[in-house]
Amino acid sequence: MEARDHFKNGASLKSLMSRGKYFISTVAIISLMIFSSCGTTKTTPVTRTISLNSEPTGAKVVVNGAVVCISTPCSITIPLSGNTEFTFIKDGYVQGTEFLKPSVQWNALTGLMGPKVFPEGTLHVFHTFAKQAYAVDPTIRADVSRVDPTIRAGEATNMVTRDKPGSTALERTIIRWYFDSDPRGARIFWRVISSIPDQVKNTNESYLTSTPYEETRSFNILGLTYENSRDVVIEIKVTRPGYMDQVKRYNVRQAIDQQEISGFFDMVKQ
Repeated sequence: MEARDHFKNGASLKSLMSRGKYFISTVAIISLMIFSSCGTTKTTPVTRTISLNSEPTGAKVVVNGAVVCISTPCSITIPLSGNTEFTFIKDGYVQGTEFLKPSVQWNALTGLMGPKVFPEGTLHVFHTFAKQAYAVDPTIRADVSRVDPTIRAGEATNMVTRDKPGSTALERTIIRWYFDSDPRGARIFWRVISSIPDQVKNTNESYLTSTPYEETRSFNILGLTYENSRDVVIEIKVTRPGYMDQVKRYNVRQAIDQQEISGFFDMVKQ
């Protein structure tokens, strides 16, 4: 009788130990899944077909300084790995931008946020243009000074070149540059993004200084004219360790009219 009781107790102990190992293994697996899902909010690069359209149609679309659509509506296939900015350009209308952003998945098993993803299938980007403050007559497009009083007579197509630096009124136009951030001390970078690379080249990022920054300078960008400045933008990027990078873009023609390019960056912690 004692032997049987001893056997039963031994069997129970063995069963309990087996259950304990199963419980520990289960906890270990769940913990691994939870920790492996932490910090996985990065977007997995994917290729998607994107339908581009605008109102009115016939717009040029630029992504990362490259023309991806000559005239809307159109369909393109490009890789996406994060927030993607589409710049819509059309003569007689204010240049505008639209964004494609991935969404964050909710992991029901772990109760945590999963990776950022783009939906399956064709994505759609649509932009509605606003008219410019003045109309440009296409029959006299070559001489913008006749319809735009802000341009000095005879200066509409004078181009910035290496051969005659400082010879155009455009280069002698002083522009106020001012950027600040909260917190301060963010590093400022700038570059030229052009939708007419045959006239004005895109440039790499150049470091300016840290915020706050204020200076007066001109747009001595090679190939730039008053007329084509509408198709050129200045991209300003600010970075600071522990904070997300921020980017703003400024149309060169508007900056010339306002004689200023400025912005404030409210930094967001990572």
